Amino acid sequence: MTTQTRIPTDIIEAYRQITTASVADALWEMGISGHMSHKIKPIFPAKIVGPAVTVREEPAAERVPPTHALEMIDQSEPGSVIVISINAYKDVACWGGLMTAGAVANGLEGAVLDGGVRDVEEIERDFKFPVFSRSIVPSTTVGRFRTVAANVPVVVGGVTVNPGDLIVGDRDGVVVVPLEHVEAVLRSAQDIEAREKQQTRLILESKSLLKGLEKYKRI
Repeated sequence: MTTQTRIPTDIIEAYRQITTASVADALWEMGISGHMSHKIKPIFPAKIVGPAVTVREEPAAERVPPTHALEMIDQSEPGSVIVISINAYKDVACWGGLMTAGAVANGLEGAVLDGGVRDVEEIERDFKFPVFSRSIVPSTTVGRFRTVAANVPVVVGGVTVNPGDLIVGDRDGVVVVPLEHVEAVLRSAQDIEAREKQQTRLILESKSLLKGLEKYKRI
């Protein structure tokens, strides 16, 4: 079984109520660029919030299964997000239907891939399992890549992801919240959303975007 610092359930649920945009802004106010590349996209609209379990892959010619990824799917805590680094190589699928079945069986939250995904019709139709990927492609990693490590720091979408960091994803993309900043970022993001609601109300009432900007200093 993998070990990781547990993020309290109430924190996870609170993050479900806020957008990745607010989370990204809260991180940026702390001097942290936590948003992944725009190329990491959901294969269908979905919301994910959960601690990262990481896997690293590298090019290889031998025909071997993605052992580390398979082990993490079976061993990770329910609610975890599998994050796979594959050198931003978009022309092979490092995730598919069978891996999805395993993830669903073990109660995982979603997958974030710095490579491709396949079997997307099956994943959406049969499982509704959230996957965020760099591409959609039918080719396999077998004979092209192999897994080399699990629960180590990886880079996905230009962002370093450490095991246990909080992954937040929605239609806008994916944001990585370092574990040590999870509570502070949540408070800041909640404040951002509260102020945006007030600003939106002022804009609608005054019919002026500039008045909203003048009062709340936010755009």
